[in-house]
Amino acid sequence: MTRIALPPSIETAPTAAQPLLAGVKKMLGSVPNLFRITANSPAALEGYLGLNGALAKGSLDTRTRERIALAVAQVNGCDYCLAAHTYLGTHVAKLDKAEIAANRAGKSQDVKAEAAIRFAVALVIERGHVADADVSAIKAAGYSEAEIVEIVAHVAINTLTNYLNSALDTPIDFPVVSPKVA
Repeated sequence: MTRIALPPSIETAPTAAQPLLAGVKKMLGSVPNLFRITANSPAALEGYLGLNGALAKGSLDTRTRERIALAVAQVNGCDYCLAAHTYLGTHVAKLDKAEIAANRAGKSQDVKAEAAIRFAVALVIERGHVADADVSAIKAAGYSEAEIVEIVAHVAINTLTNYLNSALDTPIDFPVVSPKVA
């Protein structure tokens, strides 16, 4: 049971959120609970969708973005986001089970991707206060300054959704995964 209202339909959401939710439905074919619970604040939903849309046009590919999302959700202990990003990682980013498990453990089968994941995990654990060595390592792995900024932004947006879903107890509407890494 959620801790705040979960609008059961687009029509029952706050008026200002309705066109935003309609856009989500058009894009995804449905409106996952994350979007519905965030719709309680049309401003928060608009901000989330805006940043998410901008980052989708950024330098990082879908696979890297999903790897980061999986690692961040694991560190933050967000069951909803683990389920959602395991589904998206499998069906959209085409990550295999071994890669998803590695990402959740803060690793990757791809050397460059692992550097991004390690940096993302450090950002979460250190609450942004990473060491010079962390920044040097991500640069040495071949990430540009724009990509480094985008990794930080992806950690931030995923932390936002982790906190929303955990704090508000959003019902999981994706196939549930174990909170423990296999």
